[in-house]
Amino acid sequence: MFAIGVDIGGTKCAVCLGQMSEDSVEILYKCTPHPTASFSPEEMIHRLSEDVRDCMAHAPDRPVGIGISCGGPLDSRTGRILSPPNLPGWDDIPIVERLQAPTGLPAWLCNDANACALAEWRFGAGRGCSSMLFLTFGTGLGAGVILDGHLYTGASDMAGELGHIRLSESGPVGYGKMGSFEGFCSGGGIAQLARMFLLQELQRGKKPDLCPHVEQLDTITTADVGRAAQAGDPLALRILQAAGEQLGKGLSIVIDLLNPERIVIGSIFARCQEQLWPAAERVIAEETLPAARAACSVVPCALSESVGDIAALTVALYYQEKENHI
Repeated sequence: MFAIGVDIGGTKCAVCLGQMSEDSVEILYKCTPHPTASFSPEEMIHRLSEDVRDCMAHAPDRPVGIGISCGGPLDSRTGRILSPPNLPGWDDIPIVERLQAPTGLPAWLCNDANACALAEWRFGAGRGCSSMLFLTFGTGLGAGVILDGHLYTGASDMAGELGHIRLSESGPVGYGKMGSFEGFCSGGGIAQLARMFLLQELQRGKKPDLCPHVEQLDTITTADVGRAAQAGDPLALRILQAAGEQLGKGLSIVIDLLNPERIVIGSIFARCQEQLWPAAERVIAEETLPAARAACSVVPCALSESVGDIAALTVALYYQEKENHI
């Protein structure tokens, strides 16, 4: 079957054509991505509609539909985007209707973390599982939840917002909450954690290699920490160990609560698994029920750079199959 994927993000919006089967996906054609900030929502939707028609023209057969992946909040049931923080001006946009009407194709909208969960479940590191979680662990921390072979979205499309869980009374701020899972386990959160560690060292009169001068504190990024840790910098390793311990706490909650077969983690974890996982694994061993722990494996994502395109395509595959089975 052929499907069209629309990936709406804060940096860019992209459309692609894919060919999909039960166990494989191939991207056949990609339109040139559009920088999100350069266009109003109306202008962007017009360009996305044109791109969908372009993909239809390149398809050997009529696509089954359009899968749309977008950051939340959104209402997947009514197909509306509801003012995501990374999409200024995208307020109550009926995106499904806006793409269905000019193309004649059915369309389905899905939170981007849920879309990535579907993609990793069908074609990536979660293949073969009936119950799994996908954690984004990138700019923020969100999750998609697959339970008994179905995507679980919750009563109001808010299932999987693990980043909002508070793991500590103090610590980096993420998702508007101090000491949250996102505060410790995200790009912005690890950068905050690094500045806390570095400031302590600087106030003690030390000059850590990662940041020898206090004026440099605000420029420290998670990428800086990751590179230093991989080079063996002891302070950078301590920072990632602290993040790993909190990752272990958060994962322990979902392991005991949901008893998944597999937890797939993206982005930063995939790049820094060697530095993050030992501490997380120790905490999980202490905190979780033995039977739940034994049933669950924690692995990095498999789709990496292509996950955005494949995620949007998998939304179309999943919902088209779901409707056919009703």
